[in-house]
Amino acid sequence: MFGYIAINKAEMKFKDYDIYHSYYCGLCKVLKRNYGMRGQMTLSFDMTFLIILLTGLYEPETKTETIRCAAHPLEKHAARTNELTDYAAAVNLILSYYKCKDDWDDERKKKSYAAAKLLAPKMNVMKERYPEKISAVSSGLKKLSMLEKHDEQNADIMAGIFGEIMAELFVFRHDEWEAALRKIGFFLGKFIYLMDAYEDVEKDIKTGNYNPLKQILPNNPDFADYCRELLTMMMAECSREFERLPILLYADILRNILYSGVWCRYTMVTEKRAQEKEKQL
Repeated sequence: MFGYIAINKAEMKFKDYDIYHSYYCGLCKVLKRNYGMRGQMTLSFDMTFLIILLTGLYEPETKTETIRCAAHPLEKHAARTNELTDYAAAVNLILSYYKCKDDWDDERKKKSYAAAKLLAPKMNVMKERYPEKISAVSSGLKKLSMLEKHDEQNADIMAGIFGEIMAELFVFRHDEWEAALRKIGFFLGKFIYLMDAYEDVEKDIKTGNYNPLKQILPNNPDFADYCRELLTMMMAECSREFERLPILLYADILRNILYSGVWCRYTMVTEKRAQEKEKQL
């Protein structure tokens, strides 16, 4: 369920893209420094959003370095890091580990088993530093797995469970901003879960894998519009909470993601589905 909370690069200013990319590179750097190559392999755009959101809210002291890396060996580029980068890297690792573990337990995916085994040694440290986060992720994914086995068809219930996981992960401190951050994480988590189901529904129908949208798609010409309405409601609530926060730093980048970037994957999937249907006619 990674890769949905990204930017719309075409609608972003060059200056803002450079800043966004510098935080992404900073996350990559910290993942490698704290957790080695195996940690670096879990890098995702989703956690870059979390870093920029929390940085915009708390405005911590941030270090900017000019570095080279394996992905860009010929040219130097900026990497921004702060205490929130360390937090997001830990969250990224926790989510990746439990997602891989869940995929192995439910579908016996060998790649997921290998990945979980590689990440497992790092989880002992995580359990000591972030017990609340570990508990939220592990118990939430177990609940999802149990309901999947019982073929729960209420998509709102399933998305809500993943929303609760993300709500806990979006809380960095127990302060006056906790309630708003929980709501942002909750509705963003619901969006991610529903978007993932929307993208995979046809594949899951063919393979027999669980998907709460499977019974809605067959012979439903309004499926795309129905799903967009659900997704729009989630992002409307998420954006409403964001606008209540006193964030000025990087506000344009965050709005690009919330109002535009999150829809790029939906548009791509919908257009591809429409083109495939046209070929069948």
